[in-house]
Amino acid sequence: MAKRKTKTAETCSDPRLLAERALPQDGEDRNARERKSGRARSVTVNLAESPLGWLHARGHLTDRQFDAGEKLRADWERAHLAPRITMRWDAAPISGGKRRSIPAVLNETEAQLVAKQRFTEAIDHLGSDLSDIAWRIICGGEGTPVAEKNLGWPARSGKLVLKIALDRLVDFYRLPG
Repeated sequence: MAKRKTKTAETCSDPRLLAERALPQDGEDRNARERKSGRARSVTVNLAESPLGWLHARGHLTDRQFDAGEKLRADWERAHLAPRITMRWDAAPISGGKRRSIPAVLNETEAQLVAKQRFTEAIDHLGSDLSDIAWRIICGGEGTPVAEKNLGWPARSGKLVLKIALDRLVDFYRLPG
């Protein structure tokens, strides 16, 4: 695994959390490239890029709450629920191959369906009161003040309700801790 250099607010004047992440080459596994050359191309990533990351970076969310929110966002993205800008240009599947009785891993469509089902169950677990703020901040990328304004809520109430929603997501995803 690559060493990750992280700059925090204590070590630099920039309040963002920056980390170096290795980039895999086309068709290569990230870990295989690092083992082979010892050095890999890297990119600096802002860990506080999302509203959820911003709240976590400033100590407003626990690690478990942040992880639960990231799991919901990952399910949202894996299920391809966000609107698309262009059409998909993936290659068509090759037919005529040997079929196995039990697939070793889920294909892309099955993984998408499982993620959509898990996302729907998580939102249902939150209930109608908490799902709106959770979706707006975690999946929609709205900041807390924008989400509060769009929902017609008083200022500084969104963070409290979001924390309650994230605690329910911790229970849903059965995160340890």
